[in-house]
Amino acid sequence: MRIWKRLILAIVAVGLLPSALASALADPALGFPAKPVRIVTGPSGGGSDVFARPIAQRMHEGWRQPVVVENRSLGSISAGVAARSAPDGYTLLVGDRTWQAVAPSLYKELPYDPVKDFAEIALIASTPMLLVAHPSVPATSLGEFIAYAKRLPQPLGYATAGIGTANHLPGEQLKQLTGIDLTAVHYKGGGAAMVALLSGEVKAGFNLVIQALPHVKAGKVKAYVITAKKRFPGAADIPTVIEAGFPDLEADYWVGLFAPARTPPSIVAKINRDVVAILQSAAMRASLLNQGAEPVPGTPQEFAAFIRSETVKWGRVIKTAGIKPE
Repeated sequence: MRIWKRLILAIVAVGLLPSALASALADPALGFPAKPVRIVTGPSGGGSDVFARPIAQRMHEGWRQPVVVENRSLGSISAGVAARSAPDGYTLLVGDRTWQAVAPSLYKELPYDPVKDFAEIALIASTPMLLVAHPSVPATSLGEFIAYAKRLPQPLGYATAGIGTANHLPGEQLKQLTGIDLTAVHYKGGGAAMVALLSGEVKAGFNLVIQALPHVKAGKVKAYVITAKKRFPGAADIPTVIEAGFPDLEADYWVGLFAPARTPPSIVAKINRDVVAILQSAAMRASLLNQGAEPVPGTPQEFAAFIRSETVKWGRVIKTAGIKPE
């Protein structure tokens, strides 16, 4: 009797094989990933790289497959590489605000199309900035800073990490909102911009929380506002731009995860679920907060809508200011 039962079970199992195989073929997310995954991103140590690595490590732990971060010298180059990759989920991009939302309004030619070449997966993290000034500036609030800048006989210089960067455009936005005369002084990177501000070579600047906060606490620069809707953990004594009366000055540097266009929706959905679970973990939240950022878990549709709004917002600032790439 046992032999007959085994035979019947074997026949049933064989009969189910075609349908199981059909299901696997119909849903490419089943069994994904079955081989190593690479995440292409910007230069080592840059903003996108800093956030890509902890995500890659946790994806590796959950998937039990290698997840390798591959750095390129520019965000535009990494985006171009990802855009030309096979749409199978095995090559992903960690891109940021500069190259996914700002660059289209700055550059006539890019090696990728931010809209057509990518499927949005998830917004990973967002970090606000602090408007800070050298201690020699005689102002203790944003209102006083604006009044001080208006009294100056010449434009007030503010340090940036380069044209179109996260700490350049908020300065242009502040200029447009208040009518004060500011001049962007471009440096090669956020570190160089911070050094110039600390030395007094320039008097003000918008800097990422993680870059500026230690110097604020040490009394080397003074902070007026944080460019966020709510006060930031670790900088709870610094008012928001909303509290200061300038809600339109809200500005974040953000990074997100993308796949090449035409990647199967089921794979995009699976990666999104796994990344959101990572972002919602206490360990990941603590890790991001230590870097001056907060996790922003959400759906691919929410991420796509967010990018559209960011593209419109910064495109308007760039057009009004007449900013051109060097």
